Amino acid sequence: MSPFFVKAIQLLMSLSLLIVLHELGHFIPARIFKIRVEKFFLFFDVKFALFKKKIGDTTYGIGWLPLGGYVKISGMIDESMDTEQMEKPAEPWEFRSKPAWQRLIIMLGGVTVNLILGFLIYMMILFVWGKNTLYTQNLPSGMIPSPIAQQFGFEKGDRILTVDGKELDNVMEINKLLFLREVKTVSVERINGKKITLNIPENIGKQMFESGEMRPFSPLVPPVLDSIAPNMPASFAGLKSKDRIVSINGKEIISWGDVSSLLKLNKSNPISLTYERNRSIKTVDIIPTDEGIIGISVESDFYNFENQQLSLIESIIQGFDYGYWTLHDYVSQFQYIFTQKGAQQLGGFGAIGNMFPGTWNWKGFWASTALISIILAFMNILPIPALDGGHVMFLVYEIVTGRKPNDKFMEYAQMFGFFLLLSLVLYANGNDLYRLLFK
Repeated sequence: MSPFFVKAIQLLMSLSLLIVLHELGHFIPARIFKIRVEKFFLFFDVKFALFKKKIGDTTYGIGWLPLGGYVKISGMIDESMDTEQMEKPAEPWEFRSKPAWQRLIIMLGGVTVNLILGFLIYMMILFVWGKNTLYTQNLPSGMIPSPIAQQFGFEKGDRILTVDGKELDNVMEINKLLFLREVKTVSVERINGKKITLNIPENIGKQMFESGEMRPFSPLVPPVLDSIAPNMPASFAGLKSKDRIVSINGKEIISWGDVSSLLKLNKSNPISLTYERNRSIKTVDIIPTDEGIIGISVESDFYNFENQQLSLIESIIQGFDYGYWTLHDYVSQFQYIFTQKGAQQLGGFGAIGNMFPGTWNWKGFWASTALISIILAFMNILPIPALDGGHVMFLVYEIVTGRKPNDKFMEYAQMFGFFLLLSLVLYANGNDLYRLLFK
């Protein structure tokens, strides 16, 4: 099966699970408070439904439009825009007849379920699969800083020791921390063994975003040869696997990036290449091709992640911590959506689908589902009419002031929110289509 269909199936499964559980978060407290729920639908049943069955007062069904789901609660102004019902006298089993605190619990139910679900899935992932670690000592060659990182004092070959005094379980998370967290100091060990602490400016995340350098650090790949292509300049010069390139034209080589850049600068021009083999240093003259290559590749498995198994208690504690920081990081990066560059990066179903692995992998499926669940919780609580957060906003106003917003105002607010959300959905999916066709 092609990766596209694998991702599509996982997306459909994930969204179905999250939508049903989200709507249960509204449905269950509504029934506890003896409010009639007229419909419970997975996906929208515009004009018709794929399946529906009435049990008691509630019609359960599956719609054909996979843009979400809903529960239709009696006596509530929602996406159904059932104004006819609202013009009748309020019944005791209707939403509008209940105290504001009960209505608030019902509206917070879906968000609460999504949030708890995301945390529980992260706990389950850690307990079942453990966590992958990459400590600094397992990356002996250190890091290569991007130009923006070099501005703050980082150098090629730096080994990340601590961030704000704490050692990282996965040293590659330095990129995420600099972008989304308020990092103040990073301690590093230089190639010469010297240990120093660098101060990080408060706006480094903004600088990373504006410059496009979202990965200011990448692993330093040592210039140790893995294979030599036959009938290429390197093979004619006698280079062999495990040779380590020391210098080119007298310039010291530290990483594979140094080799690539110098070869491109010397297309078709003779170079003097010095390498180490069995602790012996040798120098050969080589002429790169017109494309700036000599037929060499480097070892790509010079470091490996280690898997650390966790107990149930450890999984619960670390899963909660991971869920908290996942929510924190998503909220932190939300600020960039309101910039021109950030708006252009908004994605719809295509972008969400690409979060899933291209081959079936349960760990990848559950990790993506947990992230989407937390994202849905945050997005739904935004104070936008037609979202749960919009209803919560008006309910909080009612509780504080003692005055309920006018039904006609609520209808207009619901319509405004609906069209705003529809515009955002069309724009985000339009971005997906543009990237597919032109990038």
